Amino acid sequence: MVRPRRIVLVRHGESEGNADDSVYEREPDHALRLTRTGREQAAAAGVRLRELFGEETISAYVSPYRRTLQTFRELRLDPTRVRMREEPRLREQDWGNWQERDAVRLQKAYRDAYGHFFYRFAQGESGADVYDRVGSFLESLYRSFEAEDHPQNVLLVTHGLTMRLFCMRWFHWSVAEFEALSNPGNGEFRALVLGPDGRYRLDRPFERWTTPEPYDLDG
Repeated sequence: MVRPRRIVLVRHGESEGNADDSVYEREPDHALRLTRTGREQAAAAGVRLRELFGEETISAYVSPYRRTLQTFRELRLDPTRVRMREEPRLREQDWGNWQERDAVRLQKAYRDAYGHFFYRFAQGESGADVYDRVGSFLESLYRSFEAEDHPQNVLLVTHGLTMRLFCMRWFHWSVAEFEALSNPGNGEFRALVLGPDGRYRLDRPFERWTTPEPYDLDG
């Protein structure tokens, strides 16, 4: 088994929906484009990633949303060193169809109160659903390591919530730990780096917005 030196997770650059949430009333979530700022964020991430990877090979998996595909393009990685494929299991948490802005804002307020892992959007997914499909993707990823010619790095271009849930699944974080973490900013990335002991560690943690509070099991 060839274990990659790094597994790098990149959040897409700023999208039209990040800049103006009324766009969800007119455009499907998967079709939203990067803004000019989003392209600049992706390009800046590409500079850092090209320095990080150097001349090493990369196996890239990209969410099929337009903004993630555009982000991957703006990274401008050397195509002779990258094997890229679309991976639908790395897509954004589905909200379901077009969304009326005020209804979405209300559901997000409900999600904040209920919990991001268990709350299910009325026509879409819960965080737990995304966790399950990320787990399915990880099984496929593990099998890919069995190839003798597996690239030296894995790159995932995806979404903020999906990044946190990938790390939750990989590191076996609790639900309380997941809930305490914030999404990375647009165009930011985190790297799981293989250590000499054969274990992966995050190059830097996700920011916390609160301290995890586990359930009182005696209550």
